[in-house]
Amino acid sequence: MVNELAKIRNDVVGSLLRPAHLKEARLRYDEGKIGVEELRAVEDQAIREAVVLQEKVGLAVVTDGEYRRLNFQDSFGASVSGFDARRSDLRFMESLSKEGKPLQRWDAAYQVAEGAAILQRRPVKERLRLRRNLPLEEYQFASRVAKRPVKVTLIGPDRISQRFDYQNSKAVYAAMDGFMADVVRIEREIIRSLVDAGCRYVQVDAPGYTAYVDPPSLEAMRQRGEDPMENFIRSLKADNEILRGFTDVTFGIHLCRGNQRSMWHREGTYDAIAERLFSELNHDRFLLEYDSPRAGTFAPLRFVPKGKVVVLGLVSTKVAALEKIDDLKRRIDEATQVVPLEQLALSPQCGFASDVVGNLISEDDQKRKLEVVVETARQVWG
Repeated sequence: MVNELAKIRNDVVGSLLRPAHLKEARLRYDEGKIGVEELRAVEDQAIREAVVLQEKVGLAVVTDGEYRRLNFQDSFGASVSGFDARRSDLRFMESLSKEGKPLQRWDAAYQVAEGAAILQRRPVKERLRLRRNLPLEEYQFASRVAKRPVKVTLIGPDRISQRFDYQNSKAVYAAMDGFMADVVRIEREIIRSLVDAGCRYVQVDAPGYTAYVDPPSLEAMRQRGEDPMENFIRSLKADNEILRGFTDVTFGIHLCRGNQRSMWHREGTYDAIAERLFSELNHDRFLLEYDSPRAGTFAPLRFVPKGKVVVLGLVSTKVAALEKIDDLKRRIDEATQVVPLEQLALSPQCGFASDVVGNLISEDDQKRKLEVVVETARQVWG
């Protein structure tokens, strides 16, 4: 099963658009109008429907749509205690849009007086510990209702470290290495619980890696007195450490440059970090954003070792326009000039709803885009 999952030709990144009735239930819960059991019942039914959608479309693996999360980073942020952070709710997520648009990288919103863990740059008030194992809860339910293998997504150590206000946390963590050690310990605990429950595909979301090719992000690190290369190397080691010893699991890692409502979060090609990124990370699958010119060419893929799979994120989740199968096949053919066809697969460029607010596309757009991923993969790989 593990080898089969490592080689699947169509994939889904994780999140799906939240149905209106699910968002309404979450709002009512936040306002104290319904209890947690009623909210869970609505979530459960929405997840059942999301699983059916993915299976009918023909995806090789399915997710729960991340329907129990307000933001994709809640896999860690909502599972741990220790951050000096506010509780997130639906209204708070909606407030992160500026004049109806999502915050861009030039908006000063990631370090604020009152923010949510991981979503914004926050200090800690005590050492981190696992308080609620949200990914395990997600898997246990989704695996009971799914006929296909269920993958679980976890936010990676790199993003967690980038959204940690170390300078104001030295009373708890004297050095970044101590903080990262606790992050790795907790993530390994989550992964172990997933493996013990039967999960055989874990995807690490690592949107922070593109910061190391994005000039404004690099400058922000330097202004905080950080060495970007030291951060990069620390994150590579941490990513490998959370995987260590789990030989019966397929691991994927997903990189992107922004998603929600066409958010421009990063820019820069993979070239500057490709050699170390692809040759040192021990993941089986690299899910890479390749839906826009800012991702660059396929040339950096020459550093991907034999036996690893590159999942080309060619189908955009940010715009409603449906990609044409012939165009996708041409892009895949271009990639084969660098990586053999047997080391390639296809997916959307990101999730369809990195948070509960969701992207500016419809549920029908989402379905058609998943269908084009599956059909293109069928025509290319059989």
